Amino acid sequence: MPTQHPVTPDGRYFVVAGRLWRTSNPDLDPGTRQALVDGLMRARRQVGVAKKAGDAQAERRARDDVDAAKRALGERGPVWWTDGAPDYNRRMVANTPYADWYAALPAGG
Repeated sequence: MPTQHPVTPDGRYFVVAGRLWRTSNPDLDPGTRQALVDGLMRARRQVGVAKKAGDAQAERRARDDVDAAKRALGERGPVWWTDGAPDYNRRMVANTPYADWYAALPAGG
């Protein structure tokens, strides 16, 4: 979980430039989580390689791999929490129930 960005009190999101981003599922086994993060980083590197080579098909495959890793980590797709709370992933924090919490942080977050 990012430590340089504020994390919501419930641990579901971190905030970058005023936008909420879903955190990884905290219930993942550490070894599984690390393998998924390693795969994510590998896929992100492959996106760059494919873009540099101008290979649109390889870029699409690499982006699909990024998406699959992020879904497995719980950062995309179905939410990892079970209390029925809605997902505010990628929304501006000011337009969510976290707005007051964020506004109260030193220097606006």
